[in-house]
Amino acid sequence: MIVIIIDYGSGNIKSVYNSVKRTLVNFNKFSEVKVSRNLSEIKKADKIILPGVGSFDQCMNRIKKIRDLVDTLEDQVITKKKPFLGICVGMQILADYGYENQKTKGLSWINGDVKPLKKFLSNKQNLKIPHMGWNSLCIYKNSSLFNDITANDQFYFVHSYFFDIKHKKNIICNAHYGINIPAIVNHDNIFGFQFHPEKSGKSGFKILYNWLKSS
Repeated sequence: MIVIIIDYGSGNIKSVYNSVKRTLVNFNKFSEVKVSRNLSEIKKADKIILPGVGSFDQCMNRIKKIRDLVDTLEDQVITKKKPFLGICVGMQILADYGYENQKTKGLSWINGDVKPLKKFLSNKQNLKIPHMGWNSLCIYKNSSLFNDITANDQFYFVHSYFFDIKHKKNIICNAHYGINIPAIVNHDNIFGFQFHPEKSGKSGFKILYNWLKSS
């Protein structure tokens, strides 16, 4: 199994790489993880991870600057149905549009828009933006992602915008921070985590393991 982490200049790739590498120790000796923007390597991948740090518009612009990357990802993920995981902004850019800094078109792999949290929180709640810290997950759908995950597991979030999903069927679980925030989204072979599994300790390793094993 070859896992490719897409390198498009978003940052935080080293942490994701180290977490996936550590998780792959539980798989066979032929499993490996690579960080790459090389299209030929992406085409050879069994699973693809798109991390994301920064703003929606910055991440989309960086992806578009790499020639044929969007077309290659669509061929591998949408057409060939390779397992895909977007993390944080890497999840958000799956949307139709994002409204961070300016209206920016996303990949449109999962319908919905990425909107500012502060517009949906009541002033009486006195909640800080960004949403930063540990949250449990409110699970809506049974999934092998949650093998060995309990109500005690906590995941690390840091974001000021959230994915306002158009179809509830694409939400696997929420986190609550004044409102229900989609924490894991899904469409067919495509998954997105709003939290950072690489920063979520043992809980993060468990959910990464489940994704790598089941997808």
